[in-house]
Amino acid sequence: MEASFILLMRWLYKQPEFTPEMLDDKEVKRFIRSHAGILDKAVDYTLHKRSMDEISMQRLKESNYVFSGFKTFHELNEAFPSLLDTDGSRKPFERFLNDVQKVNETYNRWYLKAEYNFAMSSAAMAARWKQWWDDEDRNRYLLQYRTVGDKRVREAHRALHNVTLPITSKFWDEYFPPNGWNCRCTAIRVRRDKYPESDEHRAMLAGSQATAGKHQEMMRFNPGKQMACFPFYNPYTISRCKDCPDKPGMLKLTKIPDNELCAACKVIREMLREKDELRKLRNEVKEKAQFLKKRVLRNEQFGMDIHVSGTNIKEWLNQPHKWIVEKNRMLLDIEKVIAEAPYLGCGPDKHDPDITMHLFEVTLHGEKSWIIVRELLDGSAKLHSISDSEDILQYLTKRRE
Repeated sequence: MEASFILLMRWLYKQPEFTPEMLDDKEVKRFIRSHAGILDKAVDYTLHKRSMDEISMQRLKESNYVFSGFKTFHELNEAFPSLLDTDGSRKPFERFLNDVQKVNETYNRWYLKAEYNFAMSSAAMAARWKQWWDDEDRNRYLLQYRTVGDKRVREAHRALHNVTLPITSKFWDEYFPPNGWNCRCTAIRVRRDKYPESDEHRAMLAGSQATAGKHQEMMRFNPGKQMACFPFYNPYTISRCKDCPDKPGMLKLTKIPDNELCAACKVIREMLREKDELRKLRNEVKEKAQFLKKRVLRNEQFGMDIHVSGTNIKEWLNQPHKWIVEKNRMLLDIEKVIAEAPYLGCGPDKHDPDITMHLFEVTLHGEKSWIIVRELLDGSAKLHSISDSEDILQYLTKRRE
């Protein structure tokens, strides 16, 4: 996250103010994606050997994205005042960057480590919950709370050890593990005829005591029922967020419209909606573009046959771009696009100088972009990607005359 944080601070340094609406800026969204991507890796690592449907997996990752959006909002709010010196003048960038390192250290090292662990635990327990809930014979079993049982177990959590209740008990709505940062508690399924059922009222009281306090109450959620890695009420939101309807097209602000956190929420949810639509489009284009693997692309100025593999399709769709929707759709018409695009020339590939990069110029929304074709060591040419940055032109060492 170090490089991503520096880029974010370079962006912030240029801003005269910071408002919630600015979360929708390209550079901020890139940082949010980077942070969410780390949490998504926690989900992938946890579930790679577990069976979970794609929709549930996607909901866990949507939770990571929303959580990352709120966290980024807090980081920017905390860093922005450091732009100015005591006399009100703007600091040199290097001094500003040095002054906000504490923000980076706190949010993107210490907090992120605990958040990564929490995402792993939540994903594991969400998968377990869904498996148990979907079991037609679930009424034959009870769920039992278990601690690790060592000296590191918190006393409050120790009181929940061996609480045994049906999966339908309201106890599990709020106290299904994890119940705190770096909580190692779990739940197992036991035969109903093998274990006595606990008193639900006493269990609820013990759960309330285990999660008492401002920073613990927010952990009262069930990652499996909500299918989320993080509760709606977390360190970057407010308690009333958990009561805010979270349904597509029915977002209601928990407080007055000019509340900054609620305004940020509105922006983040809209960004999530756009991200979901983009994911669906990406999958649609990926499926439709498979025909390209049997085609050969040609450009008279270039003179070589250009081939397309499944990896090339994936690389194209994964490439960030200002006009990402149009860029993805362009792939379906790439034969015509390549045929008509001016060939600019070639140079060493910026990622591998042993590979030759060829550039073709295209226009999207009146702005130039450059299609990248890579000439491999075996002499074959492969469609690679597309860039909207003029910086790519600096790698041209031989221009077409």
